[in-house]
Amino acid sequence: MTVERLQLVRNVGQFDSVTAGAQIPLTKLTLIYAENGRGKTTLSAILRSAGGNDPQLVMERRRLGATHDPHVVLALGAGPIVFENGVWSNTLPGVAVFDDAFVASNVCSGMEIDTAHRQNLHELILGAQGVALNSVLQNHVARIEEHNRTLRQRESAIPAAVRGALSVDAFCALPAAPDIDGAIAEAERNLSAARSADVIRQQAEFMPLKLPEFDITGLNALLARTLSDLQAEAAARVRTHLRSLGRGGEAWVSDGMGRIASASAGYDHDVCPFCALEISGSPLIQQYQAYFSEAYEGLKAAITQAGHDVKATHGGEVPVAFERSVRVAVQRGEFWRTFTDVPVVDVDTAAVACMWNAAREAVLAVLRAKAAAPLEAMELSSETVAAIDSYNVQRLAINNLSIALLACNTPIAVVKEQAAAANIDTLVADLARKQAVRARHSDPVVALCADYLAEKAAKTATEDLRRQARDSLDNYRQNIFPAYEAAINTYLQRFNAGFRLGAVCSVNNRGGSSCTYSVLINNVAVSLTADAGPSFRNTLSSGDRNTLALAFFFASLDQDSQLAQKVVVIDDPMTSLDEHRSLTTVQEVRRMLGRVSQIIVLSHSKPFLCALWEGADTAERSAVIIRREGTGSTLSAWDVRQDCITEHDRRHALVVTYVQAGNPATERQVAAALRPILEAFIRVAYPASFPPESLLGPFIGVCQQRLGSANQILSQADVVELRALLDYANRFHHDTNPAWETAAINDQELTHFCHRTLAFAQRA
Repeated sequence: MTVERLQLVRNVGQFDSVTAGAQIPLTKLTLIYAENGRGKTTLSAILRSAGGNDPQLVMERRRLGATHDPHVVLALGAGPIVFENGVWSNTLPGVAVFDDAFVASNVCSGMEIDTAHRQNLHELILGAQGVALNSVLQNHVARIEEHNRTLRQRESAIPAAVRGALSVDAFCALPAAPDIDGAIAEAERNLSAARSADVIRQQAEFMPLKLPEFDITGLNALLARTLSDLQAEAAARVRTHLRSLGRGGEAWVSDGMGRIASASAGYDHDVCPFCALEISGSPLIQQYQAYFSEAYEGLKAAITQAGHDVKATHGGEVPVAFERSVRVAVQRGEFWRTFTDVPVVDVDTAAVACMWNAAREAVLAVLRAKAAAPLEAMELSSETVAAIDSYNVQRLAINNLSIALLACNTPIAVVKEQAAAANIDTLVADLARKQAVRARHSDPVVALCADYLAEKAAKTATEDLRRQARDSLDNYRQNIFPAYEAAINTYLQRFNAGFRLGAVCSVNNRGGSSCTYSVLINNVAVSLTADAGPSFRNTLSSGDRNTLALAFFFASLDQDSQLAQKVVVIDDPMTSLDEHRSLTTVQEVRRMLGRVSQIIVLSHSKPFLCALWEGADTAERSAVIIRREGTGSTLSAWDVRQDCITEHDRRHALVVTYVQAGNPATERQVAAALRPILEAFIRVAYPASFPPESLLGPFIGVCQQRLGSANQILSQADVVELRALLDYANRFHHDTNPAWETAAINDQELTHFCHRTLAFAQRA
C-alpha cells in the first residue's frame, strides 16, 4: 500500500488549509523539497502518526491561532484515511520513518537530557532488583524534566533578539566589559570601513586650505617711496612740457638725453645733440636728468609690478580654485566622518569672496593712485586696512581649519590600512558579541540570566543524583541488537564513516538498564559516556551521529521481513553530513527503492534531491515543493530539472536562444554572458594556467609569452581570437567599462560575437 496523494492538510503546523496536494500524484519515489521551517517535519510527523496510530503527533502540531482541530486526508491505494476530531479513521500500515525522532530515540541515548523516554532501540529488560533501582532513577529523570521545563521557560524569557546567534548558555556566560558603548561605536565604525574598503582605498585624504596674505608692510613701504632729488613741482613742469610735444614726445626726449654724452665728446662741457650749444647750465636739462633717472623708473616699475602681483595672487582663477578646494574638503569630510572623527567644514565662501574682493579692490585702488603720482608719499587708508583685517579674520580661520583637517590624515591612513586588512566576518562577529555583552548586563536581562543560571545549577545537582542511581543499577540485560551489529557496520563502511561499533553490552543509563556499545575509532574503543576523556559526545560530530542513525535505520529495514510492503519516509537525511557521505546516501536510497513499496524523501538540500531525481526511473519519480503562501505553506509540483541546471547552463542557453531568435529584450544580458562563458571554458580546459579568481586579460598575456615554447597554452590564432572576443565582451562589464550599462549594442555585431564565442568554447 502506498500514499498516492496528500489530499488535505488543514490546521497543522504551517499548513492552514492546503488542498493542492490532491492534484499532485505521489509515486514510488517521491521527493519533497522545502526550506527549513516550511513544514517537512510536519508531513513526516503526519505519516509517522498515521503509521503508528499516534494522534498526539498531529494534535501537538495544531496550527497556532487555528479555530478548529487538525484535519488530514491521505489518499492510499485502498482508499483514503482521515484524521479528524483527534483520531485516525484507519492506519497506514508498514510505515518506517527516519527523522529527528528516530535519531533522538536510537542514537543519542545517554547523551540528550531527555533520553529516558527515547530508548526504543535500547529497550530494557529488568530483574526485580533492577525494577527497584530503575524506579529511583526514573524519579530523578522526572525531576530533571521539571528542571528542563523550567529552564525552557526561563530561556524563553531571555529574548532571542538580544542573544543573536549565541546559545542561552553562551549568552549568560558573557563577562561584563567597561565602556561597552564606546567599544560598540568603535566596532560599528570598523565594520562600516571594512564594508567600504574599495571606496575608502580610492578616497583621497585632505589637502591644505589656504588664503593668500596681503603684505601690508610691503605695500606701505612701496607707497611711501619717493625721490629726494626731484621736487614734485619740477616733475610737474617736465610732464607738462612732454605733453606739449605730442605722442612719443617722452620717448623722443628720453632718447635725446641718452645721446648727450656722445654729442659732448671733444668738448669740456655738455652740448646739445641737436645744435651743439652748451647746455650745462640749463635748468630744464637738469630736470630732465632727474625725471629720467633709473630710480624714478624703478619706482614706477615697482608700483606697476605690485599691482600685477596683487591681481595674480588675489584675482583671476585664485578665488575660484579656493572655492573648489572648500567644496572638495566638504565632500571628503562628509565621507570620512563615517569612519573617524573629522571637524565640520563650514565655510561661507560667499562671505569670504566678498571680503577678499573688497580688500583686493581697495589695495588696487591705492596702487592706481600711487601710479598716477609716484613721487607722492602715500599709505594704506584706514578703510583699506580695515578691509584687509576683515579678510585676515577669514584667512586665519581657514588656516586653522586646514591644520585641523590635515591632522585628520593620520587617523584616515589608519582607517585605510585597517579597512584593507579587515575581515568582515570577524568584525560582524565582534560587533555582535559586544552588543550581546551590553544586552546581557542590562536590565531586565541581567536578572533573567541570573534566574536561568540558578535553575541550571539546580538541574546539575539533580543530574548528579541521577548518575548515582544509574551507578547502582546492575547489568541485567544482554545485548539487544547483536544481529544488527554486522549490518550497521556494513552501512557505516558504505557511508565512509571513520568509526565502527563494538563492545555491545548492557549498561545503566539515566532511564535504567540499557544496551549500549562503544565506538571504534582507529581500532580504539570510545565509550558512549565518560566523565573525562574521549567519549561519544566529544569524538563524533553531528554528521557522525546522523550517519550512525541512518545506518541503524537501514540495518533495521534489512532485518524486516515485511520490507516489500514498507512505505519508507526519510526526513532530511543530509543534516550535517559531509559531501562524500551524500553520494553514498543517494546510492543506498536507490538500492532500497527496488525492495520497498514506496520511498518518500524530504529534504532542504536541492543538490541531494537532484542527485536522487537524476538517477531514478522517470515513470516512478515525482517531486513536490513546499512553498510559502501568506503566513503559511502550501504544496506545489516541483520542476526539479530547473534546479539541476547550473548558472553556466543558463548563460549558454541564453546565448544560443538569442542566436536563434534574436530577442532584443535579452540582448544586454546576452552581451554580459559572453565573458563568463569564456572564463568557464578556459577554467575547465586549462585549470593549471587559469585557477579560480583568475582574469582573462592576464591569462592572454601569459599565453602570448609562451607562444612557440614547450609549455605553450594556446596557438597564435587562438590567442588573437580570445583577445578579440574579450575586447568585445569587456564593453558590457562594469570593471572594464564605466559606461557598461549604456554601451550601444548592435544586433548583427552581437550575433556575430555570440557565434564566435560559442565556437571558441567548443574547441577540444
